[in-house]
Amino acid sequence: MTTSITPEATAAVDAAITSRRSVRAFLPTAVPRQTIEDILAVASRAPSGVNTQPWKVTVLTGTAKAGLSKKILAAYDANAAAGSVGVDVGEYNYYPTEWVSPYIERRRKIGWDLYGLLGIAKADKAKMHAQHGRNYVFFGAPVGMIFTIDRILRQGSWLDYGMLLENIMIAARARGLDTCPQAAFIGFHKIIAEHLRLPAGEMVVCGMSLGHADENAPESRLLTEREPVSAFARFLD
Repeated sequence: MTTSITPEATAAVDAAITSRRSVRAFLPTAVPRQTIEDILAVASRAPSGVNTQPWKVTVLTGTAKAGLSKKILAAYDANAAAGSVGVDVGEYNYYPTEWVSPYIERRRKIGWDLYGLLGIAKADKAKMHAQHGRNYVFFGAPVGMIFTIDRILRQGSWLDYGMLLENIMIAARARGLDTCPQAAFIGFHKIIAEHLRLPAGEMVVCGMSLGHADENAPESRLLTEREPVSAFARFLD
């Protein structure tokens, strides 16, 4: 059955999509469990090959979230003190092993734009370390989510998973909430697996912060740029 869509509904969907951003500062305001469940229920309508629905979500609040953050931060700081970058090796490569144009320029721009808003100089490694560490407290959000997938599933299921993640972020915006998807967690998959008591057959995909944005925080002014359609699409008649 096809449902007709009104212009008002189209505008609402477009607004939710275009207002989505990765928020890195949240208010402690609690998000009701029912709201979280509603978001996940809507998001679960994401398509997946032969309806495999490959996603598994652990929602963390309160002491469960704080406990995971404490363990990861301890490892993150210990790694840095030992001379590493602070992050362990993940089970999969989220980013390319070799950065080339135009991706390297986009990566550098968002990094320095964020640090500029926060007043972090290029040589200030301590502040950079601290800022990256805020990933592991979910940027102060009251809700953290960890996404996992069965190891037996292949690349197509990971593509399906991305559609679930996007749906969650859009459904959150429709309810006046913000999010930040976070690949930073994959470097601490061992700690996460132990804390969440994950089966051996599951692996960590990413994390996500969910809550009300702190609009007064300087990092909340960060707005990333997008290429025009003409730069990434071509139309053939």
